[in-house]
Amino acid sequence: MGGGARQVTDGRSKVSAAPDGVLVRAAVEADLAAIHAIECESFGDPWALEGFRDLLDHPRAKMEVAVNADGELMGYAVAWYVADESEIANIAVAPSARLKGVGALLLDRILRAAAEFGAQTVFLEVRESNEAARKLYEARGFEVAGKRTKYYRKPDEDALIMRRKL
Repeated sequence: MGGGARQVTDGRSKVSAAPDGVLVRAAVEADLAAIHAIECESFGDPWALEGFRDLLDHPRAKMEVAVNADGELMGYAVAWYVADESEIANIAVAPSARLKGVGALLLDRILRAAAEFGAQTVFLEVRESNEAARKLYEARGFEVAGKRTKYYRKPDEDALIMRRKL
């Protein structure tokens, strides 16, 4: 990423900007179709569009999107906040934007939001075979805390439970 991300404002809220012009901001209703398309491209057992719609106004959920300079949605992240814990429910990046730092930008934004919420610990599940995601999470201080047998479907696979103290 060279030079790292910087904070800028879009007039409504702070957004993170990567040097290549990718912005991270809160998801809005107009983003839902693109979010769902990335979900369907990324997962064999995707969430329903209505599930994403329900998250927009949920007081204990945060949904962020990464968009390029042309306004194209490149990825999204969803997290839950309860008491002093946070769970990253989903991070997905469009196939054309993978391995370009978009997932890292989204993860960093969600981790900052968890800290601002007052979370002490952040959890997530990741497919055991997803080495790219595991390396990203480990680079951000996550450690394997357990395993969920056959957690994922289509294809069936175990999930590693990862945890990071904030």
